[in-house]
Amino acid sequence: MNDLAGKKLQLWYDLRRIVDELSESLMTLLIVGLVLFLGIHTLTTLREQRAALIGRLGEGPYKGLYSVVSAIGLVLIVWGFARYRDSAYLQLWTPPAWLHPVALALMWFAFVALTAAYSPAGWIKGVLRHPMLVGIKIWALAHLLANGDLGALLLFGAFLAWAIYDRIALKQRGDQGAPRASFGTGDGIALVIGSAAYAAMFWLHPLLIGVPIG
Repeated sequence: MNDLAGKKLQLWYDLRRIVDELSESLMTLLIVGLVLFLGIHTLTTLREQRAALIGRLGEGPYKGLYSVVSAIGLVLIVWGFARYRDSAYLQLWTPPAWLHPVALALMWFAFVALTAAYSPAGWIKGVLRHPMLVGIKIWALAHLLANGDLGALLLFGAFLAWAIYDRIALKQRGDQGAPRASFGTGDGIALVIGSAAYAAMFWLHPLLIGVPIG
């Protein structure tokens, strides 16, 4: 009887060890992806190092290297996060229900800001100055509010921290961003396309991410 209990206990410890190792390996994929993707994007803020690298490689090879590293990092992020959710999901806390509509409202703002980054000059773009970074920060914050698991904390926390750092770096370089402008065509494009993308998210999110929004 003691031998049977000992074997069961050992089996339990072995299973726990396997789960821990699996979780660590899956998180490693996500972490490596974040380091590659955010690391290569951080290089653009280090102007002297970036210029030196371009000087050694040339403009074309540098852009090629930048694209390849970014793509590899993004693939590892998506792959690692998907595998983590399937096999090693770890809930740290349960966000209160009232944060869900708050996160959804923030996501609409994030989509409009991201669209404004690629729209002609307008009031929204001028007020936000750097709408791409604003959109990333709001996107990351919304997901941090709506999710309480380890992977979400790592993924969206990393993007939020990077966007804050990048905004500080731009300010230190004296980059004031988009100039102020009156409400115009660019704002209409940002609002219409941003809102359409926001609406599409409710359909695409479960298909692409595997997580329903409602």
